[in-house]
Amino acid sequence: MPVATRGLASGECGRHSPGVILNESEVSALLDARHGAPHGVLGMHPHTRGRVRGVVARAFLREVETCELVEIDAIPARTHPMARVAAEGLFEVFLPRRTEVFRYQLRVRRHNGELRQFSDPYSFLPTLDAQDLYLFNEGNEHRAFDKLGAHPRTPNGVPGVAFAVWAPAAARVSVVGTFNGWDGRYHPMRPLGSSGVWELFIPGLEEGELYKFELRDQRGHVCLKTDPYGTRFEGPPNNAAIVCDPRRHRWGDDAWMARRRAQAGRLDRPLAIYEVHLGSWKRRPEDADRPLTYRELAPQLADHALELGFTHIELMPLAEHPFEGSWGYQVTGFFAPTHRFGPPEDFAWFVDHLHQRGLGVILDWVPAHFPRDSFALAEFDGTHLYEHADPRQGAHMDWGTLIFNYGRNEVRCFLIANALAWLERYHLDGLRVDAVASMLYLDYSRREGEWIPNRHGGRENLEAIDFLRRVNDAVHHYHPGVLMIAEESTSFPGVSRPTAQGGLGFDYKWNMGLMHDTLRYFGKEPVVRRHHHSDLTFGMLYQYAENFVTVYSHDEVVHGKGSMLLKMGAWHIAEKAAHLRALYAHAWMWPGKKLLFMGGEFAQSREWAHDRSLDWHLCQYLDHEGVRRLVRDLNRLHTGDPALGEHDLDPRGFRWLNCDAADANVLAFLRTDAAEESLYAVVGHFGGIRREQRVGVPRRGYWREVLNTNSEYYGGTGLGNEGGRAAEEIPWDGCGQSLRVTLPPLTVCVFHWRAESAAGPAR
Repeated sequence: MPVATRGLASGECGRHSPGVILNESEVSALLDARHGAPHGVLGMHPHTRGRVRGVVARAFLREVETCELVEIDAIPARTHPMARVAAEGLFEVFLPRRTEVFRYQLRVRRHNGELRQFSDPYSFLPTLDAQDLYLFNEGNEHRAFDKLGAHPRTPNGVPGVAFAVWAPAAARVSVVGTFNGWDGRYHPMRPLGSSGVWELFIPGLEEGELYKFELRDQRGHVCLKTDPYGTRFEGPPNNAAIVCDPRRHRWGDDAWMARRRAQAGRLDRPLAIYEVHLGSWKRRPEDADRPLTYRELAPQLADHALELGFTHIELMPLAEHPFEGSWGYQVTGFFAPTHRFGPPEDFAWFVDHLHQRGLGVILDWVPAHFPRDSFALAEFDGTHLYEHADPRQGAHMDWGTLIFNYGRNEVRCFLIANALAWLERYHLDGLRVDAVASMLYLDYSRREGEWIPNRHGGRENLEAIDFLRRVNDAVHHYHPGVLMIAEESTSFPGVSRPTAQGGLGFDYKWNMGLMHDTLRYFGKEPVVRRHHHSDLTFGMLYQYAENFVTVYSHDEVVHGKGSMLLKMGAWHIAEKAAHLRALYAHAWMWPGKKLLFMGGEFAQSREWAHDRSLDWHLCQYLDHEGVRRLVRDLNRLHTGDPALGEHDLDPRGFRWLNCDAADANVLAFLRTDAAEESLYAVVGHFGGIRREQRVGVPRRGYWREVLNTNSEYYGGTGLGNEGGRAAEEIPWDGCGQSLRVTLPPLTVCVFHWRAESAAGPAR
């Protein structure tokens, strides 16, 4: 903001009055908003004038007619008029024979006649100490979210807000906002040594104040930046940060948090995740088609997820972002829940409600890149502060975004603190880390010559790998039981192995390979699937190399890819629904934790769009409602028996029965618990005609048909196996006995054996 034209107060001579102690250059620097160390001249300081020792006090105030200094500890209180030495509001007083500085306040009369008395921002010591700054510069201040940004504080009993921002190359930084007319001259911040951190405590400010940082770079350019550590923001186009204490919510989820801690380290347990984009899950057409708020969403979302048997909700990114079309993946406010659905306190209420209903909450976290918006992180202090300067390292070609400089201590500190802040402030149960593959490789989506090898000449991003290990270790140390999940699409080794074993330290990894293979297979017409049988079997070669989550996420239903339903290799909706039911049953019975994107649970027909509601009305039709019922029953199977949900990561829990019947489009495998007291024979038939098939089983007795995707209840024809089959003493598939089963077209049948039920069905 340009400095206003200055005029002279009565009695002034030239630039300032002859009684001013400051020299011309310092006064000019203050009045022109160029002073890089305002605490050296503003506030109260010991001073010797001639041979007289005393103290000098200065204040630079906006829209003030007169100013007095008030000695608040004197009895009675004494006041000292301050001389106005510049029309812009610079006041000064020299008090002789005072041996040390003392507590004081300023009493002002504004141009409108209003009287006000307040503490001077320049009379307070820094709110950050040397240890805070040392750890921050070292990259190990894991609680940087409590130190930088804007925080309501009460030093010496005086309430106000402490501001701190990292901008090492800035020549001057000011806090600007509604409280000072967005004028950077009136609240310049102090630099804290060589730390690169600027700090200022402003007394009297409260929550709700809008603010930004005004920075002057070394070339003299001035820009406004939002707070990198801001906890709340207003919407575009202004995007100002808002002073906010994100810890106001009183939590009621103690029982949930205790259970979560008790489960720390138990990764082989049921996990069924419902992925949600809050802005398009449901909307209010009667109210201009607006999205639901956090408080409106929580009970409805909990009802739906629990009825379908999900254990967790995974939220697409909710950190503040200006462009809705980015779905939240281009973040400008890394520490703030988006304003679109309510204030931060309401988001805390949302999580608390889901916890008290028995649902975990996982957040999509985006440390891989950030947008180029001029008001945010890009070239923050006039230099490439958060990003690499060289575009071969610092720019994402695909997304038009910038890449964090993971080798810089303070950047690494920012990101680790960001992960921990979400977990501490909002009790989240996990972070799904977006675009990990793009972080691991320097040549990700780049042609030769567009990237720089690492110090060993390789393509691995060593600094990003080190960062991922550090953030995973920090999360597991501070928040036992919280899950770290990688969206990683390559064969990078050890993604979900502990860092002590040389891994990256994630708990789980998305199984992108299985997702692509199965969708490719089910996208084919049945008549040609015999040639693509390996799409269903290849995944077992690497299934236990990582702790996998089987995923059908939002990425598969956007950008012209069509909905899950329309991907299926058929012409008619009823047949497509049969394909989709078979796909889901195959994927849910396959080892691995489960994730399904919203809309997929009821076979939405249209491709997902971020700016409209899901088509809930489709559930009145059995082709869609049947899929919803199946997803519910699959989740209940997955979470209800240790042979399934609790043995997804143990190769002893899986055995092929028949993996080479490509000509018949038949696939059969066994799922079992460790003691083999509960066995599931899963038989998938993905051809277009009815078959009578023999399937080997490892136990004599009765095998109950617990699931048949061709059931009339799910929208099928009802053809099946009359509730189950008794094993016959006919060796088959390497087993001593077998079942003679009826396989309808495009159907998965699941048969269950337990020792106590092996004698057959009750009569």
